[in-house]
Amino acid sequence: MTVSNGTRSWQEIAHDYQKHRDETVARVDPAIPDAPAKLPLNVTGLPKQLLSAREIEITEQTVPELKQKLSTGEWKCVDVIKAFLRRAGLGQKLVNCVAELLPERAIKRAEELDQYLEEHKRPIGPLHGIPISVKEHLGMKGLDLNAGFCSFVGKVPDEDAHLLKILWEAGCVFYVRSTQPQTLMHLETSSNLCGVTVNPFNRALTCGGSSGGEGALQGIGGSILGIGSDIGGSIRSPAANNGAYGFRPSTYRLPTGGYASAMPGADSIVGVVGPLSNSLEGIELFMQTVIDAQPWLKEPSLVPLPWKQPDPNWFTDHSGKFKIKVGVLWTDEVVKPHPPVLRALKEVVEKLKQTEGYEIVEWKPYKHDLAWDIIASLYFPDGGAKESAAIDSSGEPWRPLSEFIIKDNPLVKAHSIDDIWFWHRQRNEYRTDYAKLWNSTAVKDHGKGVLEGAVDVILCPVGPGAAPPINCARYWGYTSQWNLLDYPSVVFPVTKVKPDVDVTETDYKPLNDQDEYNYKLYEPELYRDAPVALQLVARRYEDEKVLKALELIQKATGAPFEK
Repeated sequence: MTVSNGTRSWQEIAHDYQKHRDETVARVDPAIPDAPAKLPLNVTGLPKQLLSAREIEITEQTVPELKQKLSTGEWKCVDVIKAFLRRAGLGQKLVNCVAELLPERAIKRAEELDQYLEEHKRPIGPLHGIPISVKEHLGMKGLDLNAGFCSFVGKVPDEDAHLLKILWEAGCVFYVRSTQPQTLMHLETSSNLCGVTVNPFNRALTCGGSSGGEGALQGIGGSILGIGSDIGGSIRSPAANNGAYGFRPSTYRLPTGGYASAMPGADSIVGVVGPLSNSLEGIELFMQTVIDAQPWLKEPSLVPLPWKQPDPNWFTDHSGKFKIKVGVLWTDEVVKPHPPVLRALKEVVEKLKQTEGYEIVEWKPYKHDLAWDIIASLYFPDGGAKESAAIDSSGEPWRPLSEFIIKDNPLVKAHSIDDIWFWHRQRNEYRTDYAKLWNSTAVKDHGKGVLEGAVDVILCPVGPGAAPPINCARYWGYTSQWNLLDYPSVVFPVTKVKPDVDVTETDYKPLNDQDEYNYKLYEPELYRDAPVALQLVARRYEDEKVLKALELIQKATGAPFEK
């Protein structure tokens, strides 16, 4: 899509944008069924009522299951992509998660892949025919690239983003672009271009953000592998809120060339791209495929670090026996998690304690309030001027969470060079202090970087609750903490809110204003059916290790306990 901006009002721009989106949904053949006039709060069961059994079978595969069927020719790429187009289009009618569908491009690509397999008797690459959904601010040649701003509508890249080129060469099919919030700096997904994307498990709650369209597509089954971005929780929040897996890799491992931002070049806190999937195997395949392409050869800011295969030495004690030492962070001592999150943590921890080879230790949070002061001071070093200009130049209104993170945030200030240097020193000192804390968990320090018996991974909440009500996702600390430290972190589904079990803590005394705000959000029935996820964190550039640890922890615990 290319939409001229010109001198039109923001209302006209948004109208035309939504009209184009609706036209792309209408072009899907066979036509996507209409949603019921009155939707239930939980719409995750509607696809099985409105789509064919064959479409449900196709769209509910995991990535490795679908990969096997497509690479052998058991299933045709065309049939698969048509099923995903219809389910994603239905998802749009149910939760408003689509920026645009790409039916003609996707079907043409699928036909070419089917022809290639027939002629060459082998798949074109490791992602042959795999449908991949894409957050809108990753540039696609010839299509709009607006990053959630009305004033950016009409900007069109000349080529695909670097990451998309790699995935294309690996054989994937791009078929849908997903919604994102104004500013890309919400843990929700709300813009004047697309409106509000809601949670398919409970439409009164948020899908998360800023990769919320990706999260909602996962939750409604319209995607099994998608691309998001993360500078404060923007992959992990929507993955958690929608019962999916989401991975925030270490910085400079995956290419970011070609994605839209109001502040290009601002790298005091570096954003990353990463995958969301309905399986951990999907996350791993995505990461290995991209890194095996050696993206650092074309994007020299990336580290030339090949994808590492699992090392037996990652999880062994001094005698060579299997052992994983898990630090458990129950609370960051700033905002206490709601009862469902604490229950999920407790259930996982209790199962690990009963499994041989797992050592559980309490993780004492280190000045997580200071961590927020540092990262929030570095998000908008121009005082929010570029973001504000991108909003104000079209006359579009500020969304509530845009105001919250920029206008109402006392840490957002226009910094002098001296200010920037000060906050960079604070950032670096905090990272050093946290490394000391991690090192202190070792039983023995042999020097030369060899620590024996140190914590391998941290198990912690993704947020202070399950998906909050719309316009209420105001606490980032459980995700932004790891952005500041640049620790790889993976989110995985565990359970769902059970109002009769996860009762309100009636005598709770809040720690501060933020904690009181979060505490008052929790009404058990309001959160019914909301997924509850947890987060696993490792040290910088231990991306492969944290994913392997999650694989082992899931096998040991049986998580997720409820789909």
